[in-house]
Amino acid sequence: MAEKEVDQLLVERVQRGDKHAFDLLVSKYQRKLGRLISRFVRDPAEAEDVTQDAFIKAYRALPGFRGDSAFYTWLYRIGINTAKNHLLANKRRAPTSTPFDVDEAESFEDAGLLHEVSTPENELMSKQVVDVVQTSLQQLPEDLRSALTLREIEGLSYEEIASVMNCPIGTVRSRIFRAREAVAENLRPLLETSKGKRW
Repeated sequence: MAEKEVDQLLVERVQRGDKHAFDLLVSKYQRKLGRLISRFVRDPAEAEDVTQDAFIKAYRALPGFRGDSAFYTWLYRIGINTAKNHLLANKRRAPTSTPFDVDEAESFEDAGLLHEVSTPENELMSKQVVDVVQTSLQQLPEDLRSALTLREIEGLSYEEIASVMNCPIGTVRSRIFRAREAVAENLRPLLETSKGKRW
């Protein structure tokens, strides 16, 4: 049985009043949703609270969930909106930086550069690549950063990202392309690649 079908069965059980089924959904997605929210809300304790708020909102909204999209796509949209509303309520903007570590950097396309033999030079190069990627992400507008994060770090499909960000799939593709190009442009001097070539 596919993941989406399992989630849909659990959702239907919740809609019939089975609270244990919702506990299963929370257990399954708490870590992923928390990681996503922490990209917007920097303070770990606040991020945890916002994650819980998102689950509460999801629970209250579940009677109206029709299954037009995957449950986790729907949940991610609630999570992002809850995080943005939290920041607005506290008169803060979404951060212009995204925490990004080496493990996550390796999920970028062509990250094989980070897997070369471990020498001091290669370790320094890996650290510099990660630093440049972090800085690049910090400089991206929120919509580009969100699209790239959902694609490269959370692993969502273009269709799922379009649903989460509530925009056409063409817009998602454009945002991800522009975000990747911005990162590539900043990596060029470090990797000594020519213009027009990504890595």
